[in-house]
Amino acid sequence: MSKVTPIKRDTFETFLKMIGCTLKRTKGDHLIYTRPGLKQPVVITADRFVFLPTSDKLNHSQHLYIAFLI
Repeated sequence: MSKVTPIKRDTFETFLKMIGCTLKRTKGDHLIYTRPGLKQPVVITADRFVFLPTSDKLNHSQHLYIAFLI
């Protein structure tokens, strides 16, 4: 079973910008990021923390994010 790890929203936004995402729009308290090639936009809340699932089976973008944090 995977657990949820909180990270700072500012840190996650920096990661999204590093991989080429741009803020498309803000809807209520949600920030919507997109980039060419994504099947769907990345939607995060404007709260202080973003909760990301972690597990043993990570996809490529999750590995990039973890490498960015280290």
